[in-house]
Amino acid sequence: MSSMAMNAYRFSISWTRILPKGRFGDVNRRGIIFYNKIIDNLLLKGIEPFVTIHHHDLPDELDKRYGSWMSSQMQEDFVYFAKICFEEFGDRVKHWITINEPNLVTLMAYIRGVYPPAHCSPPFGNCSAGNSDIEPLIVMHNMLLAHAKAVFLYRTHFQKKQGGSIGITAVGHMYEPLTNHEFDIEAVDRALIFNFAWVYDPIVYGDYPKEMREVFGSQLPSFSKTEKSIIKGSLDYICVNHYTTLYTKDCLHSPCSNGGDRPIKGFLDTTGYRDSVSIGDPTGVDRFFVVPRGLEKIINYIRQRYPNNPIVVTENGYSMPPSDGKTLEDIINDTKRVNFHKNYLASLVRAMRNGADVRGYFVWSLMDNFEWIDGFTTRFGLWYVDFQTLERHPKLSAHWFASFLGGNLHQLTKSSSIIDKKKNTFHSLTYD
Repeated sequence: MSSMAMNAYRFSISWTRILPKGRFGDVNRRGIIFYNKIIDNLLLKGIEPFVTIHHHDLPDELDKRYGSWMSSQMQEDFVYFAKICFEEFGDRVKHWITINEPNLVTLMAYIRGVYPPAHCSPPFGNCSAGNSDIEPLIVMHNMLLAHAKAVFLYRTHFQKKQGGSIGITAVGHMYEPLTNHEFDIEAVDRALIFNFAWVYDPIVYGDYPKEMREVFGSQLPSFSKTEKSIIKGSLDYICVNHYTTLYTKDCLHSPCSNGGDRPIKGFLDTTGYRDSVSIGDPTGVDRFFVVPRGLEKIINYIRQRYPNNPIVVTENGYSMPPSDGKTLEDIINDTKRVNFHKNYLASLVRAMRNGADVRGYFVWSLMDNFEWIDGFTTRFGLWYVDFQTLERHPKLSAHWFASFLGGNLHQLTKSSSIIDKKKNTFHSLTYD
């Protein structure tokens, strides 16, 4: 990282590595030592740690005891975990993210049921437990309150002394209408509200979007007066993970399949194809397409809906379609990844010139890694990893990115910051 002139590195804390049984067991000191080594060595190279407290994985004990995020007890467990992180690492960590992608967790774990704990119901999936129409609302509510209470704790007891900042990050796809019909155009707004604003409206303004309240009524949980007071404004920056742009089809006035006609999906369906033509070049992930203009659009949306808030792009990356990566030479010579980041960075710059206060950009990811349910089959890394030997080889994109940042992979150099006229810092990279 240092030889590539990176000035920041985003990684997450594994909950079970610190608290194997949550608050019902002891702190694992070996886990604390593990992360101290990472943090200390990053700082020795002039690289700022940008730390996510919770990224999907959690102690099985909490799911067995009370159903993890389905219970309000999870808020207490998360705050306990966050407190330990602030105490142990906060003297050196100045950039915190509480929870990674709560909107993806609700989709993958409680609507589609493909992430643990695998809750779902028809038509979204065939799970042994779950209710895809209701449970995501409860889970999101508990995650948002857990975030807010952790931020309140940090601001009350740690922030002034430690001098750090804190936020949350959400998946931020962009959307375009499938047709020019007004119903599909309106569906774009609903897609953004039912996915992105579902997370950030409560955190910025203190309550869920009115459009969601109108649709769900009493099924959408409410915040008490006290809860509203701690959740409103519980962030120092808005973080977004952006990978793709999709078409939206209205399902209020026309039939839809795959659950698009359900409230939990905002009465809309999304697709990457119009008349069998993809919205952008396909990638190694189903429903991820290369549409650089989407990053500018989602940043502009954030700037307009949540003005006067700094923005950090915490994930943006490319995985090669399997047909393009049949040999090691194909994988190493990743010209499409180079072009991806060139074009997406150009899109980001356009948004900045339009007034967006963008403070950082993280590439997903430094090295090929374990991509959740895709395992080792999907490669996002700038560095190739041989998963048999764990040897690492820089791809063409690693050389390009190092050159872009002013580094040299063949010569160790002290990492440096790239700061624009507005003191917007381009940070890189994100974690494995």
